[in-house]
This record gives sequence, structure tokens and C-alpha cells, in this order.
Amino acid sequence: MTADASHLGPLLAIGVATGLATLAGGWTALRLGSGAGLLTGFGGGAVIGVALLDLLPEALRQGSVRDQPLTLTALVAAGFMAYAVIDRLSDALSQPSRRWVRHLGPASLVLHSVMDGLGVGIAFNISSAAGLVVAAAVLAHDLLDGANCISLSKASTLGPASTRRWLALDAAAPLAGIGLSRFVPASPASLAAWLAVFAGLFLYIGATSLLPRSRSLAGAAAAVLGAAAIYLVVRLSG
Repeated sequence: MTADASHLGPLLAIGVATGLATLAGGWTALRLGSGAGLLTGFGGGAVIGVALLDLLPEALRQGSVRDQPLTLTALVAAGFMAYAVIDRLSDALSQPSRRWVRHLGPASLVLHSVMDGLGVGIAFNISSAAGLVVAAAVLAHDLLDGANCISLSKASTLGPASTRRWLALDAAAPLAGIGLSRFVPASPASLAAWLAVFAGLFLYIGATSLLPRSRSLAGAAAAVLGAAAIYLVVRLSG
């Protein structure tokens, strides 16, 4: 199933708007500078919030009757363990070979943003009303997506140039996902599976890459605020 031609204008506008929102969130995070520790704590809470409050509930909604909760939570565990194995294997590699591993965090966010766009396109395939609801949810958390991209890039000790490149890719990713939705057949069940895997990836990133880098009480408070912000965004956009 592909999107109706009448949807192309709204889809293009939504793709551009999501990109601008991501850039705005990333630019704000870059401007914080000396608040990097608090940003990391906030990002850790937000990434975990995205996994538990956004991706996993959406996976459960999208899953078919045959997809029991255990199946989807097993995929969450698979995503978590897969990232853990890759992260641990990197310790056994030589330093030059290990450089690419630092890009896994922001790369996973970019893939998540592609899935956001794919979800918007698939929803428009169902109806305009469904598409607008999903688009509103995506737009609502794209500001935080941009900030999270900066947090993960800094936590991975990437340079300013690499950080900005990943932010640009994250901004363009939803539009790419919208484009893919016109050519790649995707069922709600397959979307549910991918969302569950990404939930596991994000849980690992938040719990092991971001939160341990912000161990102060202020950092913990920032993490709580990050998770609370995701909850409010999901609640208001739902």
C-alpha cells in the first residue's frame, strides 16, 4: 500500500517541520555548553523515557493479537542485549577499529527518526486523521530528539563536526522515513517489532552510556525531569 498522491503535500510539510524541530532542539543543547553534565542527565532520563513511555506502548498498540506482550518484551531484551554485546566487543578491538563504535548511539537515534517518518507515512496510508495524530506525536518529541542526539554524541566523545553531522542526519531522517513509506511495504506488526527492538537499544544507551556520566544529585534530578518531559509529551500528544 502506498500513500495517496493527495497526501504528498502534507507529508512533505510534516517532514520539513520535524527536521526543523530536531535542529532547534539540537541547537539549544549545543548552546548549553557548561551545562553538559545536566544535559547528559536530562538526556539519559529522556532516552529511557522514550523507550518505556513512547516506543514500548506504541509497539504494544501496533502489535497484532498474535503478538503477545511476552513476544514484544523479548524483542526489547534482544535489542538491549545486542547493543550490550556490540559495546563489549568494542573493548576487544584495537583503538583505530573502535572509533566506529562511538557513532552507534547517535546512529540509533537517526534510525529511530527514520522509523518515526515511516510510521507517519504508514498512518497516512490508513487515513488522513490517523496520519495527523501520529505526526503530532512525532513533532511533539522531535525537540527532545535533537537534544538527545547532542547528548549521545557528547557522551561518545565525538568532535563538534561529527556531532553536527549526526544532528543534520537526525533532522533529515523523518523525511527519509516518509519517503520510504511510499515504496517499502510495512505492516503494523513489523513496525511493532522494530519499535520494541529500539526500546531495548534506548534502554541500554540511557542506563549505561548517559546516566553514569551524570552522577551528581543535580544530574539525577535532570534525569527525572527528562523522563517527566517525555511522559508529558506522550500524554499531551496522545
